[in-house]
Amino acid sequence: MKKLFAAVLCAAMVLSLGACGGSENTSTEATSDDNKLYVGTEAGFAPYEYMSGDEVVGVDMDIAHAIADAMGKELVIKNMDFDGALNAVQQGQVDFVAAAVSVDEERQKVMDFSHNYVDSSDVVVVNASAGTVNTNEEIADKVIGVQQGNIADIWVTDNYPDAEVKRYTKFVQAAEDLKNNKIDAIVMDLYPAQELVAANPELKILDEENPLFVDQYAIAVKKGNQELLDQINEVIDQLIADGKIEEFTANHATAE
Repeated sequence: MKKLFAAVLCAAMVLSLGACGGSENTSTEATSDDNKLYVGTEAGFAPYEYMSGDEVVGVDMDIAHAIADAMGKELVIKNMDFDGALNAVQQGQVDFVAAAVSVDEERQKVMDFSHNYVDSSDVVVVNASAGTVNTNEEIADKVIGVQQGNIADIWVTDNYPDAEVKRYTKFVQAAEDLKNNKIDAIVMDLYPAQELVAANPELKILDEENPLFVDQYAIAVKKGNQELLDQINEVIDQLIADGKIEEFTANHATAE
């Protein structure tokens, strides 16, 4: 069994991005095909998940392809809002969620999580010319943009009761509001923040070396689905041992 797993996983590693599996933009249809593995994601969080043409790619999608191939199944990607993806896995509409999902106590009550595969640093993004926020501490009473349902949403809400939290489904929407001074800052993961700033030179990251907080990413599955969780953990452990997570991250962090 281990030899079979290794062979399948090896084959998965040499596949180019998007070479297997498809992408679907619907999120309401339940899954029942034993030959397919359905993953929910939100393709607006590069380098973890983003669009390349009409394909959903990224670090998490590389991991998802490896999981599907190790199980001998076709990966079907369902691209939806982040909150929608988390709801979909709880309702059995997708098999798992790979969307830079942070692990916290509230989420652990309603879904199960794989082993962590990334330690994430969350930073503050501001309008470079606005001058309204110059240090991380100054966002405490400002208008802060976050992705709805993301760990930054939860963290900012819990830690900054005097701030006004504006929630977005896509970071591109938050970036436009930040450039137009409709919000004072965005709190988000470092790597997607770097991608956002590269695409929007009007923006900058504050104090990149000292993140606002640190958390971990894992794969989410329906509560009680231990069989699938064990299979996912086996793949993740192998990817980590082989240095593939770092390789995936480097590949997508430098992607144009």
